[in-house]
Amino acid sequence: MRKIGLIGGLSWYSTRTYYDHIQRGVQARLGKQASAPMVIDSLESSELMRLSTVEDWARAAGALADSARRLEGAGATAILIGANSMHKVYDETAAAVSVPILHIAECVADRMVAKGVKRAALLGTRNVMLESFYRRKLIARDIELLPPSLPRVETLDRIIYDELMLGKASRQSERELKSMITVLEQEGAEAIVLGCTELEMVVDVDANVLPIFDCTAIHAEKAVEWILG
Repeated sequence: MRKIGLIGGLSWYSTRTYYDHIQRGVQARLGKQASAPMVIDSLESSELMRLSTVEDWARAAGALADSARRLEGAGATAILIGANSMHKVYDETAAAVSVPILHIAECVADRMVAKGVKRAALLGTRNVMLESFYRRKLIARDIELLPPSLPRVETLDRIIYDELMLGKASRQSERELKSMITVLEQEGAEAIVLGCTELEMVVDVDANVLPIFDCTAIHAEKAVEWILG
């Protein structure tokens, strides 16, 4: 098996989810005695939350590039960035190492194309929903995305940063997401993209009115494929 590296700590709840998905994925293919060779570099999340200025993002790019170099030095043959929003600095991070970095939005786009999805709604943090760095990966594969609604953006930002990244998953947030997805179906969405690694804490992937593309699970499955070569 090939060793994979994970840039984690963004939040650590997300890192735990990645680890669980990857290990279970390897066991499902190789048996209960197997475990995935992984190296994790867990960053200090409080320094990388709610970034807004050019200087903030330059600092984040440096932190992730340093992390990627550490993982490569520890023997990782490919790397994951364990946060959708941090893919804003994907190019700078990828340029720092010689091993591939598996882009989460590209993995999701591949899955959506395979399932024949043409029109979807993207849910995530403010920068994922409003900026182009993530959306263009899906649009490039001819997946139409519903325009983001600012009230929804505000609601999601609050739920993600004030609850989920602190390990909380309230019933109220579950209800808000369920109502949001129902309205998005009425607006023409064929599927929902969970563009935040923590959103699976409040969205039932298997019991919704629309197909749910869980970015974390899809990204982790791609990691399992890489590990098994």
